[in-house]
Amino acid sequence: MQARLLLEDGTLFTGQSFGAETQTCGEVVFNTGITGYQEVLSDPSYCGQIVTMTFPLIGNYGISRDDFESISPSIHGFVVRRYEPVPSNWRAQYSLGDLLKQYNIPGITDIDTRMLTRILRQHGTMKGLLTTGNERIEELQERLGLSTLMTDQVARTSTKSVFSSPGFGPRIVLVDFGAKSGILRELTQRGCDVVVVPHNTTADEIRRLAPDGIQLSNGPGDPKDVPYAVQMIKELLGEFPIFGICLGHQLFALACGADTTKLKFGHRGGNHPVKELATNRCYITSQNHGYTVLEDSINSTELSVTHINNNDKTIEGLKHNKYPAFSVQYHPEAAPGPFDSSYLFDEFLEMIREHQKNNPQKPRQAVLAATLKGELQYAQK
Repeated sequence: MQARLLLEDGTLFTGQSFGAETQTCGEVVFNTGITGYQEVLSDPSYCGQIVTMTFPLIGNYGISRDDFESISPSIHGFVVRRYEPVPSNWRAQYSLGDLLKQYNIPGITDIDTRMLTRILRQHGTMKGLLTTGNERIEELQERLGLSTLMTDQVARTSTKSVFSSPGFGPRIVLVDFGAKSGILRELTQRGCDVVVVPHNTTADEIRRLAPDGIQLSNGPGDPKDVPYAVQMIKELLGEFPIFGICLGHQLFALACGADTTKLKFGHRGGNHPVKELATNRCYITSQNHGYTVLEDSINSTELSVTHINNNDKTIEGLKHNKYPAFSVQYHPEAAPGPFDSSYLFDEFLEMIREHQKNNPQKPRQAVLAATLKGELQYAQK
């Protein structure tokens, strides 16, 4: 079956369908990863986007349920140069095309993805419409022109209720803005007692959980679309150790008075070089974001830059100069990508231990007791 991809600048790509027979609109972006297409598909940070894979052969190792980064994919469409319908992999449970059909996601193959990527690099990411229908091009252009990009992706991808992954170590409250499973996996592998909470959880609600530390997850969209999260971070900054990843990094920066802006075509792939300023060491990182923290907006008395991108010198890491809090723009949990930066989770736990050592008067039980006492007094009034 024929499939077509129409960009808002009028460029039309015609290829073959290998996913669901449907029509969708979204922001067209590209990912430079050679492998990891399943993790890309299931990354909640791609909510509302039509993803183009620059590597020419996709689908050759199929799909395994164990490799999902969320319960179900949130992307709006998938674009590849060549789709392999018959995977060769002992772990494969079904094909990529079957996955797209299962979740009603259209896919298009047999188009010039190099040309598409060059257009996006030159003009920036743009709206696109992917369809398997036979509508006239004028109808598609009108529909695309009337469409708008999402602003509620965080609410769509975040958990709707609190749940826990019990452990014997420090209690970490993971604020889910569209979290990948890899973050929870890294914390539980270190024995943490993880409590996952929705994106709109308030500071007081987090205090009631008596955490030892707070993890701000990745997520889709513009950080300025979730101002309530910025307010929550402001209230908790200095009270608990905080570690932000990707969107969590941008929200942390906004909470500290910095500003963010949209990149021309973003960073998406598993091979982005990042330099750690303290050691001059270069790490190869997994990235997926369309926004960045503006360097000129950073208050040097409050924040310090810890990492920069070796390609375009954008900010990749921050730490607070007074409070136990830091963040990175990339994904230390990888999936897909290298695990060079997984040590950051160990640094987070070490920060928690140091904070507890310096604040022995506030163990978890004391914080919880004080919180409950305050709620009881409020109720009695």
